[in-house]
Amino acid sequence: MRILLARHGETPWNAEGRYQGQIDIPLSPVGEGQARALGARLADARIDRAVASPLARARSTAEFALGDARRDLLATDAGLMEIGHGEWEGLLASEIRERDPDRLQAWRDAPDTVLMPGAGGESLQTVLDRAWPAFERATAGLGDDDTLLVVAHDAVNRVLLCRILGIPLNRLWSFRQAPATLNLLEGPSADRVEVVRLNDCAHHTALFGEAVHRAL
Repeated sequence: MRILLARHGETPWNAEGRYQGQIDIPLSPVGEGQARALGARLADARIDRAVASPLARARSTAEFALGDARRDLLATDAGLMEIGHGEWEGLLASEIRERDPDRLQAWRDAPDTVLMPGAGGESLQTVLDRAWPAFERATAGLGDDDTLLVVAHDAVNRVLLCRILGIPLNRLWSFRQAPATLNLLEGPSADRVEVVRLNDCAHHTALFGEAVHRAL
């Protein structure tokens, strides 16, 4: 089984450094271009199943990645939605630094200890507890030669990859998940996959280019 685990393309809020969480922000023109580039890269790849977060930025990226001929493959799963940032949603990192500096510092230094503030705020463990079952649902019944496309979000991809790599959630920042990036996983089942490619952005970013975002 092969799993193509992608992150959505850039949004206007990504470019501004504004925390989105579960607010449904669409792709920017740059993000659409990144998603189209991902689609061009995957045009000749066999894809047997596709699942995305229902948020527009992930769903649209998946549609571009699949192309018109394969768009009907796409299903959505709310378990793949981005972490709920609670009261941080809609704020710039600089605004959070002024309003909630201790929590923001903990988010940088010990992210596994942070519960996002206010209604809808989640922890990384909460995200993993809903995202992993969604990942298992997406892979259920796939054969050895089948390929699955999953399009989700930065925090979701990171917690899934932490579990797959066997590293604790406090190492969340030890690798990147750039806009419209691609991770390739292979293995016989969800709990036995290996990471073959990590944060591969060759379809839209030069080897030493920057394909980063300014908020999570």
